[in-house]
Amino acid sequence: MGLSRGVAVIGGGMTRFHHRFHQDKTSRELFVEAAAEAMDSVDNGITLDDVEALYVGNFSNDAFEKQAHTGALMADWLGLAPRAATRIEDACASSGVAVNVGVLAVASGAYDLVMVGGVEKMRTLSTDEVTDTLAMAADAYFEVGAGFTFPGLYAAIASAHFAKHGSSWEQLGAITIKNHHNGTLNPKAHYQAEIIDTAARLGERQGMIFEDEMEFLRSDINAVVAHPLRLFDCCPISDGASVVILASEKVAKRFTDTPVHIRGIGQASDTMALHDRSDITTLTATKLAAEQAYKMAGVGAPDIDVADVHDCFTIAEVLATEDLGFFAKGEGGKAAAEGWTALDGEKPINPDGGLKAKGHPVGATGVAMVYEMYKQLRGEAGERQVANAYLGLAQNVGASGATVSVQVFGR
Repeated sequence: MGLSRGVAVIGGGMTRFHHRFHQDKTSRELFVEAAAEAMDSVDNGITLDDVEALYVGNFSNDAFEKQAHTGALMADWLGLAPRAATRIEDACASSGVAVNVGVLAVASGAYDLVMVGGVEKMRTLSTDEVTDTLAMAADAYFEVGAGFTFPGLYAAIASAHFAKHGSSWEQLGAITIKNHHNGTLNPKAHYQAEIIDTAARLGERQGMIFEDEMEFLRSDINAVVAHPLRLFDCCPISDGASVVILASEKVAKRFTDTPVHIRGIGQASDTMALHDRSDITTLTATKLAAEQAYKMAGVGAPDIDVADVHDCFTIAEVLATEDLGFFAKGEGGKAAAEGWTALDGEKPINPDGGLKAKGHPVGATGVAMVYEMYKQLRGEAGERQVANAYLGLAQNVGASGATVSVQVFGR
């Protein structure tokens, strides 16, 4: 089943993902910054009068800033009131789901042009408090009550994947190295240093010299967070915002000659608790959401030229590339280690650095992926540009896979 009418991305913007650069900014200020860039990016110009509705992905401003009612707040600060504004909360998939909602609103004919964004201001809290806040997206009775946090849940997934499919931590290390390299090419990324350079800097403090990246990643400096996952297997805590502008394909022609078309969308859910799943080495919601998006787009996994996937932990990128159908089960880590997912590989994954290096202000992540596909498919990604990118994909995961959204994009 397809969309009632075509929908395209005609503009996009995002702040840098970090915390140090945003210490004096609130989430509303970050959102306005991203929205202003999105508006400025529209080729033929756009005004707020053209925007008919606003959809905002946000996980937990309630805890991070003691501020709820985020949709109306952002509309107010943008000057969009009294137009409709809606906040969508689906854990780390909040703004990926918001994109799907915005697509459906335009495809239905309810609106011709809408703004979709995401924002999270996480560093108002300590690391322990952030961890506890994020844990609210897990099952409070069966997981959090038993002491699980998300590093622990994804560590359990990694251990199961190693045992069942023969993957290894060294393959996860290859993903770390790749995504940090890509981050050096992205001026909006949280981390902008190669792992070998980070090894030299941190090693100097400890009086240690590392021969290569893997020696550093095996060292005690890269401490175990939840076995087998180490510090550099985990994404950072970031602040940031991202915004895209969606329009019907007919209306899009007024604003740009090079829209990025949304060919297909999908969304699925799964059990909250891992113990209720028959196989924790796959995210069933990813497979189902991808099937929906591929069918709607009339394409298959082999047709995708570039993808942004949800690598909150390195093992999550392995699961994503397998569950999206890019590689057979058990081959995702091997593919990364052999260079298949590099910028110049057969299937470039996370050219912007992914959550691992770009950062993960959870409510902003899904729209940031759409922003990257917008840049890639218009040939505007600079040093990280994937050659001959015609079809792109974004996969945004909520928690440990209880929610997944997927979008397929085309030039």
